[in-house]
Amino acid sequence: MTARSRDAAAPRLENFPYRLSDNVRFGDLDPNQHVNNAVYATYFESSRVSLVKDKANGLMPEGYGWVLVRLDIHFRYELHWPGTIELGLAVHKIGRTSVHFDQAVFSKGVCVASARSITVLVGAESRKPAPLPEDVIRNLQRWQGSGLSAE
Repeated sequence: MTARSRDAAAPRLENFPYRLSDNVRFGDLDPNQHVNNAVYATYFESSRVSLVKDKANGLMPEGYGWVLVRLDIHFRYELHWPGTIELGLAVHKIGRTSVHFDQAVFSKGVCVASARSITVLVGAESRKPAPLPEDVIRNLQRWQGSGLSAE
């Protein structure tokens, strides 16, 4: 980790109730020998999909799916290979058809990137936004945390 961005506040892993460990892969690197900016979208996807697709979390109602509609990434430090990372996720806001997530990537306890993402529940057949069922809302509430709001 080098080259800290000037306006970087310091999100903390404990502000993210959902956590997942992963490895930095050699293939994640770009010609500058740090993790390519596009790879962070994959890291963030991994944590969102792991949370939502785990049947124990009750976030995948039959006949529906989730679609990513926005991903805003703040790059804070360079990340290098080899290494392990911790992915943090918190539900920031629950809308009528959408969920806003705060997400972060940590290396050695330091936040190297953070993001706010928005996913929308859509009908599998119609592909149109659908209101969140009450049980999905209740299940999402378990994952609410201060996330990036603690900055």
